[in-house]
This record gives sequence, structure tokens and C-alpha cells, in this order.
Amino acid sequence: MKWVTREHAKVDRIACPWLIRRFIDKQAEFLYVPADKVMEVAKREGALAFDVPDVELGHHGPLCSFDAILDKHGLDDPALRELAKVVRGADTSDIGLTEQSAGLRAIASGFSKLFPDDHKNLEHQSFVYDALYEYCRGVAGG
Repeated sequence: MKWVTREHAKVDRIACPWLIRRFIDKQAEFLYVPADKVMEVAKREGALAFDVPDVELGHHGPLCSFDAILDKHGLDDPALRELAKVVRGADTSDIGLTEQSAGLRAIASGFSKLFPDDHKNLEHQSFVYDALYEYCRGVAGG
């Protein structure tokens, strides 16, 4: 399946592909395009748009796209729900939501500068999300 979102990814647009590849579709293909081209590319490529306004897998109220994907795919793993709080805090104005959120925002910003190519950024940041998931498993009692 193809997925499309805005280019210049930091938090949610890296966390979501990590989640999708790890728990939904190991062969998922991600397209990062200019914000004004997301819906056009989604239609042309038959891709699912995420983390853009007015889509099912976007921000809704205080929740971010990571939350929307968890809900859509029925992923009720307590560790993923804990990780969602970290991502939500890092990706929204609620930076104090968890102790880890500010750190994740800083790390994501640094990775985006080290790896301006979104695919390279995703490749390198995936290890961060693997580690955060393991941390959250411990917090959630898993």
C-alpha cells in the first residue's frame, strides 16, 4: 500500500510510517511531497493521505495522526497507546503531556537537519521509535 504525506518530516510524519511498517504493512511505501500536492498525489497514486488537514488519518481535536492510525487499525497495545502520548506531546502544542515529549521533539528536529531526505530520516529515526516502544512496554507493564 502507498501512503502520502507532507515533506520535511519531523515527529508525526516519521512516527506514523514507523507504526505502519511495524504493525500494519511491512511493505508500505511512503511518498513525501509538497503540502499542496498531497491530495493530488494520493489520487494519482491510489495512496492513503495522512497527517494533512481534513483527512481521516490526521489531527482531530487534541489527537494527532498517530492516534488516528491506532484507532483506525484497532491497535490497542498498551505500549503503543503510551507511545501515542509521547508522540502527541511532541507533535502538538501539549509539549508537557509526557516527560519524553520535549526530548522527542528535539531529537526529531535534529534528525530532520541531519537527514533532509525524508526517507533517510525515516530510516535513521526508526531506531528511536523502536527504543521508545520498548521503553513504553516497560511503562505499560509489558
